[in-house]
Amino acid sequence: MDGGDPLTRDRPEQAQALQQFFKWLALDEEEIDRPPMERVRQPKTPQELIPIMRDDDTRRILDTCRGRAFVDRRDEAIIRLLYNTGARLSEVANLHVDDVSLADTDTIRYHGKGAKDRRVRLGPKAARAMSRYLRTRSQHKGSLLAELWLADRGTRALAANGIKLMLKRRGQRAGVANVHAHRWRHNFAHEWKRAGGDTGDPMLLLGWTSDDMPRHYGSSAAAERAQESQSRVGIGERV
Repeated sequence: MDGGDPLTRDRPEQAQALQQFFKWLALDEEEIDRPPMERVRQPKTPQELIPIMRDDDTRRILDTCRGRAFVDRRDEAIIRLLYNTGARLSEVANLHVDDVSLADTDTIRYHGKGAKDRRVRLGPKAARAMSRYLRTRSQHKGSLLAELWLADRGTRALAANGIKLMLKRRGQRAGVANVHAHRWRHNFAHEWKRAGGDTGDPMLLLGWTSDDMPRHYGSSAAAERAQESQSRVGIGERV
């Protein structure tokens, strides 16, 4: 058996489980002298390329939030946060009112993975949407809750799953398929790279801890960026 065996090539999860099982038999139970798969190369798990959220699709989704109703103001603020800051769904969902600072800095404090907080700046449209939502929120029955996002009815906070369902509904109304928060996170990385931004800055802004993340995020649009760079550099056009 080698690294080209169909078992390890087409079913990486099963191959990993077998390797652990044989290792347990040899080292812990001493039922075999040597794991038969110890020299088998670890199969590579295919990496899914998540499509970015195009501006036109975001515009269509935001168009469904036009209105002065509480849910319209709330949903626009959530979507603009995802679009403007590239934050994780959990980070947006777990925001509290005191994480928002609009008086002086127009910033949001996210509570990231590993208890690592970071503060990011809001663009004018995201800040305006947040300001409108906070004014509408102040008239809501649950306005005294610490959580930033409130359910439409009652005095309950809107949890991450509620935001996930909201995005799905808004996408369906806009005719945009597969709407989820992570696509805006990939779009943020794509637009940053497209603008020629420094690779280290998104690690701070997006709360990354691994150097692999900048290569992974926005990778579905890497060819598009390469073609734009090729056209801008103009190799072969100067003579």
